Amino acid sequence: MRHLTSIIFLILFCFSGARAQENYEIQVYGSQTMQEGATMFELHSNYTFGGNEYVNEGVLPTHHVIHETIEITHGFNDWFETGFYFFNAIGNHNRSNYVGSHLRPRVMVPEKWGWPVGLSLSIEAGYQKKDYSPDDWSVEIRPIIDKTWRNLYISFNPVLGKAIHGLNTGKGYDFSPNLKASYKLTKLIAAGIEYYGLLGTSQEILPIKQEEHQLFFVTDLSWSPDWEFNAGYGIGLTGVTENDIFKVILGYRLHKKAHR
Repeated sequence: MRHLTSIIFLILFCFSGARAQENYEIQVYGSQTMQEGATMFELHSNYTFGGNEYVNEGVLPTHHVIHETIEITHGFNDWFETGFYFFNAIGNHNRSNYVGSHLRPRVMVPEKWGWPVGLSLSIEAGYQKKDYSPDDWSVEIRPIIDKTWRNLYISFNPVLGKAIHGLNTGKGYDFSPNLKASYKLTKLIAAGIEYYGLLGTSQEILPIKQEEHQLFFVTDLSWSPDWEFNAGYGIGLTGVTENDIFKVILGYRLHKKAHR
């Protein structure tokens, strides 16, 4: 417990703010960290049918762009993992490029503590090229709270985000709540919804027409404990929210081989 507390305070001290990573990884996190010695390789893919069609604040349009993100996550013990991201964009008119990378350490409350809910804390920091984000350096603080009741699963991520270099550096902390609710229909299939929002900053709550509210209808498949599959279609609920996005997450977990 002492080591867990020390690492949480060290992470919070090193990264004093946060910022969302746009649509390169569309996911509501669960609280569970990777098992000790295991490494997860994930490919996050999405295509935006109804994105921004014009250059905005120096950022290229997202309309008809494919985002491909490679995520590699390794578990160091039963409560600490670290993930690394490679963001990429594919589109016409010179929009195909390597976009940037983020580093994401995460700690969780160990299951042996017997807490009634799952709880973890993710800190993500990194760089994105200014052609793809108005802020080239940013960090994100993501508390994760989840719970399973029989076939029903709920996860809540009240995300705080802040630019540390770029156009929005002085605008305070963004508040972007994420929520997932899914129901296990069979041993293989779960269906649910995922919500992603942007309500404003610590300095100002936006008018409703300027807020971002996005709803995804998703399916999760669990044919093997070593594989992860999530797919969904998202719609924007306000005029400033990107609309009609199809996403797929495919992951595979490698375990540490036992020594003979």
